[in-house]
Amino acid sequence: MKKRIISAMLAVTMIAGLITGCGGNSSDKGRAGEDGKVKLTLWHMEETDARVQAFQEVIDKFNESQSEVEVSVAVQSWDDAYTKVPSAIQAGNGPDILQAIPDFCSVIYDMGVVQDLSDVISDLDEKYSFLQSSLTPYTYEDGIYAVPAFGMAQVLWYRKDMFDAAGLSAPTTFEELLECAKALTDKENSKYGIALPASLSMATDQVLYSLIASAGGKDVVNGENKVTFNNEGTVAALKLYQELLQYAPSDCDTYAWGEPQALLNQGTIAMAIEKGQYLSTFESESGVGAENLCCVPIPVLNESCTSTSIYYSNGFMLLSDDEAKREAAKAFFDFMLSEEAYGELLNAEPGLFLPVTETGGEYSSWLSNEVLQKYPEEVEGLLASAETGELFGFTDGICRKIGSITGPNLIAQTLQQITVNGKTAEEAAQWGQSAMEEAVSK
Repeated sequence: MKKRIISAMLAVTMIAGLITGCGGNSSDKGRAGEDGKVKLTLWHMEETDARVQAFQEVIDKFNESQSEVEVSVAVQSWDDAYTKVPSAIQAGNGPDILQAIPDFCSVIYDMGVVQDLSDVISDLDEKYSFLQSSLTPYTYEDGIYAVPAFGMAQVLWYRKDMFDAAGLSAPTTFEELLECAKALTDKENSKYGIALPASLSMATDQVLYSLIASAGGKDVVNGENKVTFNNEGTVAALKLYQELLQYAPSDCDTYAWGEPQALLNQGTIAMAIEKGQYLSTFESESGVGAENLCCVPIPVLNESCTSTSIYYSNGFMLLSDDEAKREAAKAFFDFMLSEEAYGELLNAEPGLFLPVTETGGEYSSWLSNEVLQKYPEEVEGLLASAETGELFGFTDGICRKIGSITGPNLIAQTLQQITVNGKTAEEAAQWGQSAMEEAVSK
């Protein structure tokens, strides 16, 4: 898929609130209404206007494409999904199909309502060929519990115009990354080599984990709740992060996702680590051409390490155990992954939403997007990162208590042991190890 991507590119109403009485209860009947159609309710948590519209258009197309199934959608919020959705399910008011990310899937799995989709995924995989990285976090010992829909991966973004002016090449190792950050920093003129989130946030968790994984430390905690966070890779990544912050704006401790992107577009910084949302606004916000925004894989500690981005596979769970609804859901998933619909879904966020199938990566309905057309090599880079991506808590079995690590942002807290409390990288890694061990023991 990666090798063919550039040539392929060159060739080419929201329902709010909870819906009652529609959920995944075993007593639900698959067929309802005088029209004899199978009625499915789908909840997703993609709240932005573009995503709501894209999801609705895909669902409308599916409903219009056949006469046996009707899908209705309700938009929820990730802000309260971990409390609101389980409460709705327990009250018998949950949906038939529910959006998943890996740790949310584990929450719903523990409720005993999510259905094993191994047979459905086997059939879809034969037709579309799922990336293994998209399936791994939903693969439990007793089945596969979500159909992957789209993925998100990180790369190192850089301003090529600033690198060219300094006579620099894009970095591939930690050492080169630090050298570039230093060379591109001119604090007297408010220019910095890089910007990194250093706040107590998921953004910090994600960027730091990509560096930890690229230093050989991807296995933070395994399926038996054994924590292995305190290792050479973690220490090396913490040291690098601390050193890079010397060549970053002084208020990085307030940054999450948006600030580094804005600064890169402004030309205030030369590098940032983040996902593919950088593509859609670069030209309009920077005032320069698309050729000045480039990316490379996350730099590695040394040659023995593999560039590894944090990777989020977003998917859909089936909650209803009704056989007719199962078959209807399978038909919807099949349609969603087809070229007729998939490009439209992915292009709700061009570059951020990445295909989770080999076929999807070659669809002209995706690649013909006007934003993606300007960045063929960057799209190729994002796809490569997605194929080798990992997610802590899901690299060696599934840690069912991963929420106790992600919820309080323990990875970001580990960094703040250095930036706020003055610990060394070694001391911080040990603190993180102890904090995680305590968290998963409860």
